[in-house]
Amino acid sequence: MRNPHAGEPFDTTDEEIAAALLDVSIPTLMLSLVHMTGDLNLIRGRLKPAGLFLNEVQGYMSEADKAEARAIALDVIRAYRDAGCPEPRPITADELHEMMRWLVCQDVPQEYVPMLLEEMELSGEDDRWVDVAGTAEQKAAFPVVVIGCGQSGLLAGIRLKAAGIPFTIVEKNPGVGGTWWENSYPGSRVDVGNHFYCYSFEPSDEWTEYFAQQPELQAYFERVMTKHDVGAHVRWSTEVIGAEWNDADSTWLVETEGPDGVRSTLVARAVISAVGQLNRINLPEFPGADTFAGPAFHSARWDHDVELAGKRVAMIGAGATGFQIAPTIAPEVAHLTVFQRTPQWMFPNPNYHETVGPGVRWALRHLPFYGRWYRFLIFWPGCDTGLAAARVDPDYSAADGSGQQRAISATNEFTRQMFTDWIVGQCDGDEDLIARVVPDYPATGKRTLQDNGSWLRCLRRDNVELVQAGIDHIEPDAVVTADGERHPADVLVYATGFQHTAVLAPMRIIGRDGVDLREMWGERPAAYLGITVPWFPNFFMMYGPGTHLAHGGSLIFHSECQMRYIAHCLSELIARDRNTMEPLPERYADWHARTQAEMKGLVWAQPTIEHTYFKNAYGEIHTASPWRLVDYWSWTRELDLSDFQVA
Repeated sequence: MRNPHAGEPFDTTDEEIAAALLDVSIPTLMLSLVHMTGDLNLIRGRLKPAGLFLNEVQGYMSEADKAEARAIALDVIRAYRDAGCPEPRPITADELHEMMRWLVCQDVPQEYVPMLLEEMELSGEDDRWVDVAGTAEQKAAFPVVVIGCGQSGLLAGIRLKAAGIPFTIVEKNPGVGGTWWENSYPGSRVDVGNHFYCYSFEPSDEWTEYFAQQPELQAYFERVMTKHDVGAHVRWSTEVIGAEWNDADSTWLVETEGPDGVRSTLVARAVISAVGQLNRINLPEFPGADTFAGPAFHSARWDHDVELAGKRVAMIGAGATGFQIAPTIAPEVAHLTVFQRTPQWMFPNPNYHETVGPGVRWALRHLPFYGRWYRFLIFWPGCDTGLAAARVDPDYSAADGSGQQRAISATNEFTRQMFTDWIVGQCDGDEDLIARVVPDYPATGKRTLQDNGSWLRCLRRDNVELVQAGIDHIEPDAVVTADGERHPADVLVYATGFQHTAVLAPMRIIGRDGVDLREMWGERPAAYLGITVPWFPNFFMMYGPGTHLAHGGSLIFHSECQMRYIAHCLSELIARDRNTMEPLPERYADWHARTQAEMKGLVWAQPTIEHTYFKNAYGEIHTASPWRLVDYWSWTRELDLSDFQVA
């Protein structure tokens, strides 16, 4: 059987091939040529990328070098086509490592190579699949309930179905996708490159944009769900109210409420929570908000029946969501008032709104391993590089005249200057605007936004006003700020984010001896590896506390790591007829302590970083991960039973 990543045979003409090559990433193309020919001399000569940066997929190669590479590629691809598109010869591990180093123009430490090879799946095998042990009878006696059918819940369903384990997914929405079902506001799109932001075992050559918009993302998950026949296992428009452990027969009783308001109970031997952390909306309570006469809604509950054309719109919030909404609606509204608490750092990404050309889609479909190397190309720049830049240098001091900390290391100061130049360069000398859009806190200290210039073009429009004064109250037809100014509005949009720190809210999860999980956590949620908690047997979390990624990678990558680990746990429980497993309290406590100690040395936890959704009421961060991706991948690759109490 042909390796699916080796490309589909084709009879494309020379002229069509030449046209397609005008679209593609040349460094990625050259590695595909190595697979076609088996000749590494193609990358050992003069032609090579000059460097790698986020979203720069041409490696800063000159136009002349790219043209020369295309000419070589046309000859190689022609010969490959005429030979009937033969299966490429296997490339050795040493050769693959050389190809990695060539593509990224730097050393790729050996500790990363196994993770990267697994992620790329050059063998055509799904290396994160776990063959759960046990007989059909043992599996049939071990039903699992999955809470949520976003990307992680769908992944859990795919793995459980393939393993032959009975399962039910409970999803509060009427469709698949989680955040990509709910956030249908204008301009909603992903900020991780799509050719990486998809399951490693379900790549797509159908993306029409490099950073796809919400409808296309939701359609992808719909398509994957249908392919793996998971939909029949989902209870749609049904919410989990809570779950309680029954120690007498080692089961979970999961209480649900359906669309008709009727409550019912599911019995499970294990529960997998696939609940997102950006899931429950944050709706600030402003005096007078209930008196507003016009439409008012949160961005994650966008009212598509409301016509914005010609209306005065007040948008509260200028974070990641507002950053996408404002440039999208500004051309059609009469006036847009943006209420900003603090400005956001942004970095340049010219591909942010760019479409994927037909040549790229052709290459993904037909050129051997082009898609897998392209996935590596967009993964590597965000693979732990951002974490290194987020680390505080205790010997570094950089404060402005007011004593405000402006950077946490020399690297961070360089980043601050680069981001500042990018922002200021778009302001055309408008000092008032510059003062309002350049942040005064260290770069990357909050969620850093990808920008292709659309945000500042929006703010410079005649019909857009950026307001930084705090909101005092809301009247039937206006928002009134603390300085007494009235801002008339016909429509009110809350782009105010989510209750990120309220992990698993509002569910009530009751474990062994009546322990209430959220009461036990309080403001400090924690889980061993972000997955398991003592006193909660057979309860597993995907995207649990301490696993939110602020420094790179993608949540899909993390979910695949977590589900593999959970599958190992299920295999132990099922095949050995175990009743329960839960982490040892000392392992849990040690993990949380080490995570907190690590977090305190990173930029997000600094006291000067205020008004961030990462922090709890004490200014602590318990939801984000301070760990390198390669470490988390390694720790979740296998199950160490000595970490658990098993009965």
